[in-house]
Amino acid sequence: MMETKDKIKNFISENDVCLFMKGTPDSPECGFSMAVSNVLKHLNIKFKGINVLEDENLRQGIKDFSDWPTIPQLYIKGEFIGGCDIVKEMFEKGELKSLLEKEKLI
Repeated sequence: MMETKDKIKNFISENDVCLFMKGTPDSPECGFSMAVSNVLKHLNIKFKGINVLEDENLRQGIKDFSDWPTIPQLYIKGEFIGGCDIVKEMFEKGELKSLLEKEKLI
């Protein structure tokens, strides 16, 4: 379990925008992952997509790490932002773009 936690920490620290998702950014394997991936693509954000379906330990590990029960999960500059509903709501209100601008990612 410690190895999985370290792997998660590395993904988050090495990537300004990190999306733990089902599938890949080019081939999402669930609608929620596709929605968050599409929001980031719409904003022209470079992000790392981590396919949790490739590793069951990672799939459960990210839920434990963030204390969040669902996937996808978005991290920006090391901070957990939320899942699909939160990201979509932030996007619709302009809050996501503001946060990305503040972090100098746009």
